Amino acid sequence: MSVILQQARIINPLEQLDLTGTVKVSDNGIIEAVVYGSETLAVSPEDQVIDLRGQMLVPGLFDMHCHFREPGQEYKETLESGSKAAVAGGFTGVALMPNTKPVIDSPLGVAYIRHHAARLPIDIEVIGAMTVESKGEHLAPFGQFHSYGVTAVSDDGSAIQNSQIMRLAFEYASNFDLLIIQHCEERSLTSGAVMNEGLYSTQLGLKGIPDVSEAIMLSRDLLLMQYLEQHKLHAPLGRSRYHVAHISTKAALDLVRKAKNDGLQVTCEVTPHHFTLCDEDLFHAELKGNYIMKPPLSSRENREALLEGLADGTIDVIATDHAPHASHEKECPSDQAAFGIIGLETSLGLTITELVDKDIITISRALELLSVNPRKIMRLKPILFAPGEEANFTIIDPDLLWSLSASSLQSKSSNTPFLNRSLKGKARGIFHKGRFLESEAL
Repeated sequence: MSVILQQARIINPLEQLDLTGTVKVSDNGIIEAVVYGSETLAVSPEDQVIDLRGQMLVPGLFDMHCHFREPGQEYKETLESGSKAAVAGGFTGVALMPNTKPVIDSPLGVAYIRHHAARLPIDIEVIGAMTVESKGEHLAPFGQFHSYGVTAVSDDGSAIQNSQIMRLAFEYASNFDLLIIQHCEERSLTSGAVMNEGLYSTQLGLKGIPDVSEAIMLSRDLLLMQYLEQHKLHAPLGRSRYHVAHISTKAALDLVRKAKNDGLQVTCEVTPHHFTLCDEDLFHAELKGNYIMKPPLSSRENREALLEGLADGTIDVIATDHAPHASHEKECPSDQAAFGIIGLETSLGLTITELVDKDIITISRALELLSVNPRKIMRLKPILFAPGEEANFTIIDPDLLWSLSASSLQSKSSNTPFLNRSLKGKARGIFHKGRFLESEAL
């Protein structure tokens, strides 16, 4: 039996494709045929026909920055519940950060994740730790990670503070073409702080995080990259590749722009909560814990700079930093709240509502940010609409008006500031691994 995805608006920026068409997929998940316009495909009685008129059929969304908490904190999220949240949000793949308990700092941890993820409906990539236990003292075994198919390393949540260790990380990673993903934070400036430093932190009596801490750490790393490039100290067959996680300030964006102009292999991502909210929203919020994250929600001016970075192409990726926490870790005094929010189930809706519908970016650019670019940066196979290719699609209803309710959440956690917020655009489901899964059905 084949599945026929009929009369969808097929969009793929990688192929410069935006046409109405029909895709036929075999029972083993391989594309058999693609036709466009009014051309039709023969349908047998055994075939399943899915009418997608008014819907978009796009390359499967991929989130390159997630936390599924397993192993060690399964009360917050598991591989299974995180995968359900991903499907509900229209994602066919995610990359998981290594700061679990224990930290994924060896091939054994990679094997654990892959073994338990094999039966799940989405692709799960594993990001290895940069240093042992993410303590920033001794490098993790990059070569062994590479032999296990790991393509990126990070000490997310705990930036390497020692410049010599960071230099070694650049040199070692370039031997294996591993992407370094950095959470840019100069921790001597942020210890004990919980929100952006400014008027609102002062009025709330909370210790503030100066936004310059992000740019200071990023500047250090870019200077190291530039030094290694100038003195040809990177690996003979490779160069350092560096990705800025959850960028949040104008100063950091300006550094990324300059680095790209200087020819460094630098990319960056932004989260939906950082391009949608600012510290003023935290100030007015009733449950402030759901607005506490790192980097913190910054000033309105920094948020406007992020929108400019999305529009002008400086920002390469939209990633959620999906960070589940139990209710008791958020429903507490602000200075005791855990950092982070969930984001998989609202990412697409916020992107369409806040960016596409407001003409900041086009839907094609949105798909570059949500699907094409993260796969390219992570060195993953691109998705093409062509016979012989694996069917890996997200189906989007771009006009659906909806709001997220606590009862509809597929994540085990509900720590999000976007409950009951009106959104436009939602994933109807995914087609991956030979199956069509409706997001509402999970």
